[in-house]
Order: sequence, then structure tokens, then C-alpha cells
Amino acid sequence: MSPRNRKTGSVMARLKGISLRTKLSIGLTLVVLISGLTATTIGVYFINNGIIKQAQNKVRLDLNTAREIYNGHLREIQIVLEFSAIRPSISNSLAIGDMDLLQRTMTGIYKKYGLDFLNITDDSLRVVFRCADSGISRDSQKSNVIVAKAWETGIPVSSTYIMSQDKLRQEGQHLAERAMIQIVPTPRARPIDYTESASGMVIMSAVPLYNEADKPIGVLYGGVLLNRKYDIVDEIKNIVYRGEVHKGEPIGTSTIFQGDTRISTNVLTEKGERAIGTRVSSEVYEQVLVKGRKWIDRAFVVNNWYITAYEPILNAMGKAIGILYVGILEEPYNELRRGILWSFLGLTGLAIALALIISYLLSRSILKPIGQLLEGATRLTRGELEYRIKSYSSDEIGQVCRAFNAMGESLLDRDRKLWEQTQQQLSESEKLASVGRLAAGVAHEINNPLVGVLTFSKLLLEDDAIPPRAKEDLKVIADETLRCREIVKNLLDFARETTPEICLANINEVIEKVLGIIRNQSLFQNITIAERFNTDLPEVPVDPDQIQQVIMNLVLNAAEAMPDGGTLTISTNYGADRHFIKISVKDTGTGIAKEDIERIFDPFFTKKERGEGTGLGLAVSYGIIQKHRGSITVTSQIGEGSTFEVNLPIAREESST
Repeated sequence: MSPRNRKTGSVMARLKGISLRTKLSIGLTLVVLISGLTATTIGVYFINNGIIKQAQNKVRLDLNTAREIYNGHLREIQIVLEFSAIRPSISNSLAIGDMDLLQRTMTGIYKKYGLDFLNITDDSLRVVFRCADSGISRDSQKSNVIVAKAWETGIPVSSTYIMSQDKLRQEGQHLAERAMIQIVPTPRARPIDYTESASGMVIMSAVPLYNEADKPIGVLYGGVLLNRKYDIVDEIKNIVYRGEVHKGEPIGTSTIFQGDTRISTNVLTEKGERAIGTRVSSEVYEQVLVKGRKWIDRAFVVNNWYITAYEPILNAMGKAIGILYVGILEEPYNELRRGILWSFLGLTGLAIALALIISYLLSRSILKPIGQLLEGATRLTRGELEYRIKSYSSDEIGQVCRAFNAMGESLLDRDRKLWEQTQQQLSESEKLASVGRLAAGVAHEINNPLVGVLTFSKLLLEDDAIPPRAKEDLKVIADETLRCREIVKNLLDFARETTPEICLANINEVIEKVLGIIRNQSLFQNITIAERFNTDLPEVPVDPDQIQQVIMNLVLNAAEAMPDGGTLTISTNYGADRHFIKISVKDTGTGIAKEDIERIFDPFFTKKERGEGTGLGLAVSYGIIQKHRGSITVTSQIGEGSTFEVNLPIAREESST
């Protein structure tokens, strides 16, 4: 045996040695624990996912609000410029070249609405008036896609735009300085080869100008530099998160990125300063700026974990040039999740403990009556048939206990009857044994006189001096003497203990020998013999002569049961468990009455007329089959026929050798 098989066998042996109480306790405990742990695992999973999804849905809605605020500022600039463009003081001043009136009007708008730049171009898109006191004019704005698009389409255009350092200086040195941002090294950000950002990101609008003849004469454009301008992000924070704090820290933040760099934010560093110049992670950069998709997930923002949402900011050409971000602290949700989890685990633990207690009580209620049943079975085995289970429940186990008590009553009653029958059978057996010994002795004593009577009768029959009338009487004497001798012979065969001479024989050949003898006899002239032999049967240990005697008796009885002819079917096959060979002798005769079947194997029992049989043939056959460790049975139906079945063991038992 391999080590693995030995180990498996050892485990199985240990399991078989465990008591039912232990098995039941372990089984119920495992069911409770597995169910509890499964429910806990599923519950924890759904709680975690539910809270995370709730936070992600919240930040997704916050991002929608932030986008509306951002676009609102952009629309506000466009509305200001649209109303300004239709003012006669601007279009007429531009048409007639009245720069003083144009300056007064433009400066008022510039200061009133807090624009960082406000300019007018002519019909060649060259700046003819700039509110900023930079002294630069006549510079072309054809490269500015927003201005160029407004001139080409003749309608207002608003968008986000990246303005170079040189363009910012044209609008004012202070804007160029405000746009200059030092890059702060940030964990998980993509690697870059520069340390500062000089360009600026602006939200701007451009509106075409028309003269009185409705002919375009130029473009009015203006906007706000977002770098270090915090009114948009702070407005988002105040509207969306309403100034909520968690442990002294704002619960929500908002940021505007130029590329992947923070240029306007209320995210604070550890020093409490706005985290200008810090950068977004490479994963967010790839998802938002490269692929142009939203990012909604947890992220480490500067110095803390947030549930974040990012979306790209697009320019007038639809290209992602920046990112709009909102985020909410993860810790409040973690605390909520921990609180719910601890409550859930506490309730689950309490439920498991309660289930274990119930399982223990249930196992006790099951095992107690089982113990009583076990004790009762043990005592019944020892012969204490008067033992009864006194207390039991009304459930199924109680029904088993009642059935046990009923079984005990039945066994006790059957034991009394068996005792009485056994005593009676012992008495009858002793009588039969005595009768058998007496019969055997009488048979021996009678046999010799019968031989003498038969001999002298035959001698007298050969004497010609005997009158014919006397010879007829002598013939009757001789026939009756022969019948008496046959009865004595069968009686001696029945009483004598004859040991079978066992050898391996083909049972089909044994039957064929019998059929070869009886085929041509007059008794079988009107009988059809059907042979259904299984030719694959093995040889069996039998006494062939004795088995031939049994088959002969069965065949003759079958023929006598069909005086008007019929079918005699003899078949051989395996028995039900293939440990026996089955011989079947079936006739279509008169059948055997039900009350006679129980006595058919008794000695001297016969339904034949006097002189036609002794009633010992089936009794002798029964004895032969018993000596072969086999069995012989009969089934019959009046008017349909009878079937005798003989079962002989294939293997020779030790006790028969």
C-alpha cells in the first residue's frame, strides 16, 4: 500500500471511530460556521462595494456641478462681450477711428467685469486696441483659433485656450508672471524634463463686430487667466461641499489643471498652502489627457486619499489641454464603512453564537432518544426482550421509539411462540427419529421375508402343475411383493445417510443423459420437450448420479401432471447473484393446489392413486439437494402448470468437503 493510501485509510479509520455525538456536533458547527462566514463575506463585499459606489456616484455628481460652474464662467465672459459688441460706442468708435471714446468704453468694461485682457482687432485680425497698458499693438491674432473662428463663422465663440508666455506679456507683464509656475515633484506623476511652466490657460470669448451697414469690421475678444486665479475652484468647493470639514480638514476639493499641472486649486500642502505646481498621477494623465476619458476612482492627492473624479478640458479644436477635478476625502467613508462593518460583524457573530447554542440543544434533543434506542438495542441483543423506552417525544424520533417498543413486543411474542413451536418440533423430531429408526429396522427385517415370498412365487408360477386360476393369484402376490420391496427400498434410501460422491460436472450434460433415457418412453409421446440451456455455465461440484435421480423425479412428475400432453420446458442459467446455477423444470399440466404445496416435499405425501406411487420421490430429491448445499422450490397455478427450481452452488463450500 502506498503512503498516500495508508494515510487515507488512517483518516477513514479515525472518522469511523468518532461517535455520533461528535459527528453531529462537528457537522452542525461546520454548517453554522460555513454559513456564517459565507454570509459575512458576502455582506462585507456588498457593504464595501455599496459605500464605494455611493462615494463614486457622489463625486460623479459633484464633477457635473463643477463643469456647470466652469462653463458658467465661460458663458458669463461671452455674454459680457456680446452685450459690449452691440454697443454703438464701440462699433462706431472703431469705424470712425475715435480711439478716446473707444478707450473710455473698453476700460470701463475691462475693470467692471474683472477681465484679465480685452482687445479689439480690425478686419485683418490685427489688434487695434488693447486695454492692457503694454504699448503693443498691430500684432496679428490669426493664430488664435478662437478669434479666427469667430471671424470666419461670424458668430461668438468661447473656449479654453493655452496662451504662450509672449502672448501673455503682450497683455501685461503681471499676467506673464502669474502664469509662471514652478513644477513640484509629485509621487506617481509621469517623468518630465522641465521644472517650470511659463504658458497660461485662459477662458476666453471672441465676438465679431459690425458697422451700421452690418459689415464685419473686426473682433472683440477677452478673457481671464486661470493660473493662480481661485474664484472658480473656490466657488465649486463652496457650492458642492458647503464648507464641510472632517477633523479640521476640508472634506472636498477642486482643481483646474493645465496639462497635468495644478494651476488653480484649493488642495492644500502639508504647510497649508495651495498645491500649485503639483502634478497628477501618470494613470490619470494617460486616461484623461491622452485618451480623453473620465477617471472616477480613489487616488492619493498631494497628502491624503480622496475619492476623485477627473474629466478633460477641451480647447476649441476638441483637444484635451487641461483637467477639471473634484475630490472628496475617503476617510469619512472609511469610518462609515468601518462602523457598518463592525455592526454587521457583531450581529453576524451574535447570530452564529445563537445558532451554535440552538445546534447544541438540537443535537442533545436528537442524541438523547438515540442513546435510549442504542441502549434498548443492546439489551434486546442480550435477550432482554422485556426492555422498553419509557419517555420519548412526539416527533419522528418519538415515532421510532414507539416502533422500537412495538418491535420489542413483537419479538417477545414471537420468542414465546418460537419457544413453544421449537419444543413441539423437538418432540416431533424425536418421535420421527424414533419412527425412522424403527422403520429402518422394520424395513431390514421385512426385506428378507419379501425376497423369499417373491422367489417362491416366481418358482410356483413356472410350475405347469399349478392351475391357471392359482397362477393368477400367484402373479398378484408377486406384483404386490415387488411393490412392497420398492417401498422398502425407498424407505431405506430416505432414512439412510448417504454421502454424495462430489465431482465437477457439466449440469447440461447431466440433464441430457436423463432426457436421453425418457425421450422414447410412451409417457412422453404427447409431450413437447423444450431445452433452454445456457452453454456458458461453469462446471459445478455435484454427485452426477444423485442429480440425475432428482431430474428424473421432476421430469416424471411433470409428465404425469400432463396426461393429455403439453410442453415440458427445462432450462439452465445463472441464479440472481451468479453464485448459483438455476435448473428450472416447467410443465403445462394440472397444477398443484395451494394447500398441497406446503406438504409436497413431505415423505409419503402423494395425490396419486394407490399403486401408482409411494410419495417418497420428492422427499428423496429434497434431501439430495440439501446435501449439495442447494435449494429446491416450487410455484404452481391450478390449470396452468407448475415450475420446480433447483439452485446448486457454483463454488464448493468447505463444510461440504
